[in-house]
Amino acid sequence: MDTRRPLLLLAAAGFVSGLTIRLAEPLLPKVAQEFGVSLAAAAVLITGFTLAYGLFQLVHGPLADRIGRLPAVTAALILAALACAACASAQSLEALAVFRFLTGMTAGAIIPLSFTFVGDNVPYHERQTLLGRFIAGGLLGQTCGPLLGGIFSDHFGWRATFLVPAAGFLVIGLTLLPVARAHTATASRTPSKLSPLQSYLSLLRLRRVRLVVLAVGIEGFAFFGAFGYLGAFLKHEFGLSYSAVGALLAGFALGGIVYSALVKVLLRRFGQRGLVGAGGLVLLLGFSTLAMAPAWQACAPVIVALGLGYYMLHNTLQTRATEMAPQARAAAVSAFAFSFFMGQALGVSALGLGIEYAGYRPILALSGVTLAALSAWFRARLGALDHAGESVG
Repeated sequence: MDTRRPLLLLAAAGFVSGLTIRLAEPLLPKVAQEFGVSLAAAAVLITGFTLAYGLFQLVHGPLADRIGRLPAVTAALILAALACAACASAQSLEALAVFRFLTGMTAGAIIPLSFTFVGDNVPYHERQTLLGRFIAGGLLGQTCGPLLGGIFSDHFGWRATFLVPAAGFLVIGLTLLPVARAHTATASRTPSKLSPLQSYLSLLRLRRVRLVVLAVGIEGFAFFGAFGYLGAFLKHEFGLSYSAVGALLAGFALGGIVYSALVKVLLRRFGQRGLVGAGGLVLLLGFSTLAMAPAWQACAPVIVALGLGYYMLHNTLQTRATEMAPQARAAAVSAFAFSFFMGQALGVSALGLGIEYAGYRPILALSGVTLAALSAWFRARLGALDHAGESVG
């Protein structure tokens, strides 16, 4: 079956999912005002969404291994549409928090399971190029999320803002529904007889799974643990406005889009090993430069470079994740995503304490060193991953 149409629909779904991730940030002041709560209390819209997005990865994978990738994504899209629409009708902060949690729970399935579908249908030697281009949709969504949230909140109210991704999820889900049915009818699939817990325990017995899952957890910890405070660093050190900080941080997504455009050339020039090594070097230089930056102007190109270097490493990890357990690919990719999001959550907490103790600049430098060491360690083990002959029991 031709996979071009489902891949196009999945890329569009990735855009809307990315949009939803960042949509709530500019809405917090208005939500806090309407419900008469503090800004910190309103931030539950972000934390609840992120928690659900990460935790439910462990459910999405085994489900998709049983019912198929496209049916699982289609169901997630339609349920995410309902959850987003419910956000617009919430009459209390508690209800809004629950509906945002449900949105994270359902929207969180879209991108990892789309990667699984790519792993099932695209030969490995073409996969990183396609995945590298595929991530552009999610990056554009994350870039546009705060912009759309701000504009709609100012002109139509915060409730109307949630109707935009609701409509997008619903249209894509209904369009994908007949495609999913046709693809499921022709796809050969042997559902796992293991329970979800048994499936994950079986996966963790594989050395290559442990290596990739550990690597992405450390990556999420070191990179986003520091990057999560980069806006506060720019505000604290250089006294920038929030608009200026937002514009500078958008450079990260721009760097990711540059990677997406150049991925085929970069792979041909460096290969996976070279890409991982170069990515680690760029991250080391980038965080070290930020740690010594004398003025905000020096930070702008560096943040773009961080986006490029990060995806040189992360996209290689994503590609490896799609092949580390082909017999249980969806569960494997979900374990990868779970480790990534949990690493982020732990990194933000741990490095936040580090910043309180040592300040921003030493922690930024330490993150660069950690990521460079991680890149060197993983690069050295790529050969072992290539020759691993394990299988899921």
